[in-house]
Amino acid sequence: MKNNRTLSFLLLIIFLIVGNLPLLAQCAMCKTSAESDLQNGGSIATGLNTGILYLMTIPYLILMIGGYLFFKKPIDEKIKVWKNKNFPSKSTN
Repeated sequence: MKNNRTLSFLLLIIFLIVGNLPLLAQCAMCKTSAESDLQNGGSIATGLNTGILYLMTIPYLILMIGGYLFFKKPIDEKIKVWKNKNFPSKSTN
């Protein structure tokens, strides 16, 4: 079971690294566009920065919620075992 999780995690990391390689080419275009807009007195760059922060926040929130739900059950089970072991008269099912 642990071996499958490790393999899945490594495959996910490899996929994320390889999947993002084509995206690196667009950074120069966005940077040039935003810099020239700021030099001309425009406000597109601020909107671009806000959009980037918004798009970056959503995946992190999903990962945090998923991680919490993934690790909550094993931790709750360990707490129940510990309580039953140390306080047998107060055990709850």
